[in-house]
This record gives sequence, C-alpha cells and structure tokens, in this order.
Amino acid sequence: MVERLKILSVFLTKQNEILELKQKIQSEVQSTLDKTQREYILREQLKAIQKELGEDEGGSETRELREKIEQSGMPDPVKEKAVKELERLAKIPQASPEQGVIRTYLDWLITVPWRETGIEDWDIKEAKRILDEDHYGLEKVKDRILEYMAVRKLSQNLRAPILCFVGPPGVGKTSLGKSIARAMGRKFVRMSLGGIRDEAEIRGHRRTYVGALPGRIIQGMKTAATKNPVFMLDEIDKVGADFRGDPSSALLEVLDPEQNNSFSDHYLEVPYDLSKVIFITTANIVDTILSPLRDRMEIIGLPGYTEDEKLKIALGYLVPRQTKEHGLDKDKIVFADEGLRRIIREYTREAGVRNVEREIATICRKVARRYAEGTTDLVTIEPDTLSTYLGPARFDYGMVEEKEDQVGAATGVSVSEYGGDVLTVEATVVEGKVEGDKDFMITGQIGKVMEESARAALSYIRAREPQLGIPKGYFSDHAVHIHVPAGAIPKDGPSAGVTMVTALVSAVTGRRVRRDVAMTGEITLRGKVLPIGGVKEKLLAAHRAGIKTFILPQKNKKDLVDVPKEVQDEVDIKLVSDASEVLQIALQQPVAASRADEPVPASVAAAGQRSN
Repeated sequence: MVERLKILSVFLTKQNEILELKQKIQSEVQSTLDKTQREYILREQLKAIQKELGEDEGGSETRELREKIEQSGMPDPVKEKAVKELERLAKIPQASPEQGVIRTYLDWLITVPWRETGIEDWDIKEAKRILDEDHYGLEKVKDRILEYMAVRKLSQNLRAPILCFVGPPGVGKTSLGKSIARAMGRKFVRMSLGGIRDEAEIRGHRRTYVGALPGRIIQGMKTAATKNPVFMLDEIDKVGADFRGDPSSALLEVLDPEQNNSFSDHYLEVPYDLSKVIFITTANIVDTILSPLRDRMEIIGLPGYTEDEKLKIALGYLVPRQTKEHGLDKDKIVFADEGLRRIIREYTREAGVRNVEREIATICRKVARRYAEGTTDLVTIEPDTLSTYLGPARFDYGMVEEKEDQVGAATGVSVSEYGGDVLTVEATVVEGKVEGDKDFMITGQIGKVMEESARAALSYIRAREPQLGIPKGYFSDHAVHIHVPAGAIPKDGPSAGVTMVTALVSAVTGRRVRRDVAMTGEITLRGKVLPIGGVKEKLLAAHRAGIKTFILPQKNKKDLVDVPKEVQDEVDIKLVSDASEVLQIALQQPVAASRADEPVPASVAAAGQRSN
C-alpha cells in the first residue's frame, strides 16, 4: 500500500506541474491578446475621432506624404506609382515590417530631384575667368566647356557633354571638374569608381532584399539636390568585374545620351532622367576601359606639363596655397624662381605637379618650425639652400641614364598611366648560342608585341649585313641578347622597334650611340618606320630628361601640333621614314643607307671586322 501511495504521489505532482505550466501559458497568451485587442480598439477609436474632426483617414503622416508627392514635381507615371505605394502604406498595420520598407521607398522617391534647378544665363567671360583662376593651361578642356555654355545660351536642345579626361596622376583632372562646376554655377558631385566590382553599386538593389538602397548614381543625385549637376566619375579605368556583374556594362546606360533620359534604377523601378547632367569621367589610361563605354565618351587628353608650365603653376597656385595652409606670409618665406626650377628639375620627375607641391609643403613645414622656435628672419628659398630642406638632389637633370656614349645602348621612350618616361635598350653579341641552341634572347619582362618587334629588328639587320658592314655569316656563330632594364616593370608595345635596331647595329659594328638622342617608332622587316601613339607624352619625357635630338616617324608629324612650342624649340625633332635614317642620326659614325645598290663605306666594313 505504501509503495502504491508513493507512485500516486509522484504522478499527481507531475500532473500538477503540467497544469500550472498550461495555466501560465494561457495567462501569457491571454495577456498578449488583451494588449493587442486593446491597441486595436484604441486605434479604431482614434480613427473615429480623426474622422469626426475632418482629418484624412490615413492620418496626418499619410496626408504629409501626399503633399510632398504633389510638391516634388514627379512625372505623372512616377506620381501614380508613388500614390499607389502610399495607399498600400495606409492599409498596412503599423506593426508590419512592410511599413518601414514602403516608407523608405517613398522617402527616396520624394527626395530625389525631379525638376531642374539652377539658372543657365551664363556669363561666358566670367566663366573663363574662373577656369583660368583655378587652373593654368589646359586650353582644350576650357574651350570645350565654354563652347557648350555658349551654345546652351542660344539653344536649350543641346545635350549635355559626356567628357573623359585622360592623363597621368597629378595633372589636375579631378580639381578641373570642381572648377567646371564653379564656372557653370552648378552643384558638384564626385563618385569614385576605383575597385567597384558589383553592378548594384551603379543600379542599386531590388526592394526584395533586406536593407536595399538605390545605386550610387541616384544617391549622388539626391546629394546634389538638383537635376543638372556636374557629376564626376573618378578612375573609370579601374572598374573591375566578378560574379556579381560588370559595373562597366551598367555605366553604358548612364553615359549614353540616347538612353540616359530614362535611366532605370533597380530600387526605384521608375525611369529617371539623367540627360541634363554633365558627366565627367577621369582615367589614367584608356586601354582598360570597355570599348563600347569608351565610344560613348569624348576623350580629352591631359598629357602633362612642361617645365615652364610647372614653374608658373608653382608660382601662381602651389606656393600661395601651401604658404597659406602653413601660416606663412611674404614676410616669412619667399620662393625664388630658380629655387622652384631646381625643385622641378632635380627633386621631382613626373608629368603632373603633385610631387612639386609635396616638396613645397616639406619646405614650408621646416620653415614654420624655425619660426615656432623663435627665428624671425625672412627665409628665401634659393637653389643653393634647397639641400638644407630637401636633402641631396634625387635626379640628374639634363642627363639620361648613360653618362657617356655607349656601344649597344640606345635611349627610347615609353608611355604608361603615369605619363612618359625614357628607358635604355641594351644589346650585346656573344659567340656561340644562348640557352642551348638559340641565337636570340630578350629579357626585362617583355610583352609579346615588344618581343616580336625585337625579332623584326634582328631580321632586318641580318637581311642587310653587307650594307651595314657586317661580315657574311656573322650570325651563324654569334647570338644576340637584348635587355630592357627595370625588369620588375612589365613592358610591351611596338614603339621600341627603331631603338632595338639602333642598339643591335651598335653592338654588332662597335659604333657608339649618341646618348643625347632618343627615338621611337615601329620597325618593319623592310626597315620602314611606322607611326606610334603618345607623341606628346614621349616628347615631354625626353625634354624632362635633357634629350637634345628626338627621332620621330614621319607619319607622326601631324601630332606635333599638340606639343608645346617650348619643347619643339629646345628639342631637335628629326622626322624619319626608314631605319637607315635613324642609324645615320643616332650612331656616331654614319651608317650607309640600307639600299642594296649603294656601296659600303670602307670605315663601316673595317668596324665590322673589328667587332669580330
């Protein structure tokens, strides 16, 4: 009997616990239901009170949103969609998650600018003054903007230009966009495209995603708060692509005048007019820009500045800005013209002026420290005092890499995203073969096109052994090695063809190459010198390096119109159409013409014998 009572006691205890738990749950559910029912009743009473007071059924918030929609200036199709979403918002309970989603969507539709603001009654002379005040030179860009403003004064039907500023770092591409906006009296918006790999950055996310937002184009328009800003897309050449889409393809619609009047953002889901926006893109190189995208833009090159231009920019812009930022006035520091010129020549080597400003800032910091320590004397920055502030000179102005004329070393020029630069092509001849049984080797991280140019140069020389004074069969037991220094930097392109020919002929015949001569041009098997690109950048680089004679393909004569007069006056530009002309200019001892019917000078033949 006792055992049975114990079992019954345990059973009743469990049942009692279950009943208590059920009662607790029922009590909590009832409390929640009572609270929900109470809120519902109060909300219905509030609606009834508002109705009696003559207010809208949707409440003051709904009425406020409706007024904002009416005042926003939306096109009728957009307004119709906004009103439908507002009606949905009024019917959805307050506790629903959809409330926040719809409210955020309506806020974006209302705050995005729909009507054009800003007066376009421009004063062209005043705009030109502002552009000149902010930037020295860059006449082609300034003329393009002033022409657009002038035509817009006469006709409102002109489409906004889509410009692409291409040039090395530090030439003022981004700051020029700000200056254009100031001259036109428009808002300026900048968006950096560097490293963007997701298409949604441009077009936005669809509203089905949690936390979805419009793309950066629409966000930029909201920031501008006007329908016709100057919109800068910085570093368009550095846009990437991955499994999330290709942003460059999304930009096709943005930058196409035929399509951007109805740009579709995935979040807004309504057409938005971008045709009044002046889009300005910037890039260091155009090769990496998607071809259809490049075709939609007007490319304007900003290749770099000459020495005199840099000096004027330093005097008129950089020095005043840096002295003001560092709290220095004319009673404390003065930069002499020759001091600035030496900074440009011996402490920087660049296409732009970014490093020049950096060196000026370094001097200003050191002078400011002297004044903070109690010095009161005026500081004048002369050439002979620069080492006190900047240390020893970093570059040898007026001298290329070679200190004297060399055999087998010719000076060429190249163009990269950082501007033009000079480079040396070295060639040497060794007996026997290299790397087993090869008679030719090229090193220096050379690309496929450049390697083919080297092979074409060697074939040209081998086909003209008698004319060049090279003994017959010389290459049957000799190998050629071409090297382009700075092996860590990839190099490619056909423009070093004539440089390789010159270096090879010098190495085989023993003639020295003039170190004050630089050259560029593609070579063919027949010795024809073909045109190349980047003429202005290459000539500026040669001028910076102190080159006296520059060999250029005859067909590039038309490109000299863009080269500053200062450079053309100081550099002797030789136009050539055949490799024989290049050799006659570049080598110390004239090489016979490459025509097979002309005799070979005795001196050339003798030099060829000495090289063996």
